[in-house]
Amino acid sequence: MTSLFDPLQLGDIALSNRIVMAPLTRNRAPQQLPNDLMRTYYQQRGNPATGAGLIITEASQISAMGQGYLDTPGIHSPEQVAGWRRITDAVHAEGGKIVIQLWHVGRISHTSLLGGAAPVSSTAKAANGMTFTADGFVPTSTPRALRSDEIPALVADYRRAARNAIDAGFDGVEVHAANGYLIEQFIRDSINDRSDAYGGSRENRLRLLTEVMTAVAQEIGGGRTGVRLSPVTPVNDAGQDSDAQTTYEAAVRALAPLQLAFIHVIEGQTGGARDLSDQGVKPFDYAALRRLYAGPWMVNNAYTRAMALDAVASGAADLVAFGRPFIGNPDLGARLRQDAPWTKLNSKLLYGGGAAGYTDYPTLAQQAAQTVQPTAQG
Repeated sequence: MTSLFDPLQLGDIALSNRIVMAPLTRNRAPQQLPNDLMRTYYQQRGNPATGAGLIITEASQISAMGQGYLDTPGIHSPEQVAGWRRITDAVHAEGGKIVIQLWHVGRISHTSLLGGAAPVSSTAKAANGMTFTADGFVPTSTPRALRSDEIPALVADYRRAARNAIDAGFDGVEVHAANGYLIEQFIRDSINDRSDAYGGSRENRLRLLTEVMTAVAQEIGGGRTGVRLSPVTPVNDAGQDSDAQTTYEAAVRALAPLQLAFIHVIEGQTGGARDLSDQGVKPFDYAALRRLYAGPWMVNNAYTRAMALDAVASGAADLVAFGRPFIGNPDLGARLRQDAPWTKLNSKLLYGGGAAGYTDYPTLAQQAAQTVQPTAQG
């Protein structure tokens, strides 16, 4: 019986175990540059014996126009590539594997982050949501719809970012096509109101996804390319697709020929409930989606240890990604192996700041040392 702790060949990437650190935005990259504090954070979680078999980095914008939040890192300049190289070297020194999540937020942005320009999207409709700027959390700005003739350059940005990632020492990339960001703004008919080749029919709405994934796979190889999908999450004002089951099954079928390293699926609401029936969301058949893809399948969202063990043992998934548990537990892998308690994260220190709530969470060994009582003096 396959175990969560068994090795796995993930496309061209050999993993020591099937525990994945999910991408987590932490807003600790001033000037969009990866830095030494980030290096410590990822290195702490990079040893597969105690941390993750695979780290997926925080979402990183593919271009200056892809940014949606203050102090998030990019992967589009030489300085960013150099900064990430120090991080990948540190994780590899621990024996770990690391891929970067490629990100374009689309309409989930603000003009102050884009040099005064309007965000771009599949639509000119504003999202009913907030983003994080130098002035704190503010409503997102009204976007403009991308012109058809602008989309080839957008696809080229993804291709270039993937090449930059390999130059920065990453083992691969994950394209962010989830959570109401740009690619999903094209996929869902609740957002996409276009009438050109990228809107209307399901095939057209999936066109950007398939063009981006094809370009990235051509550039760095399908075996180093993954994708993240979120069929029903309502975050970032992503209304439900009129037929999510059919749409996302079509997406997986379209991606299958690329022989990707993995498909990463968020089950339910990102960072929230797995069952959204109380919000009127139809049950989604994730097992049917999984049956359409012969390659490695990664699942995510509120997995407990028992759920993760069962998912891998049953074949429902090949890997399990843990997000917030990895924030408070740099040695989550060891805690999963030992069935040890998980440290609760400090939610007030999630976004922005310094080492507090970022690199100062203790490991099991450090916690044990802290609880040793002084020897009584006779």
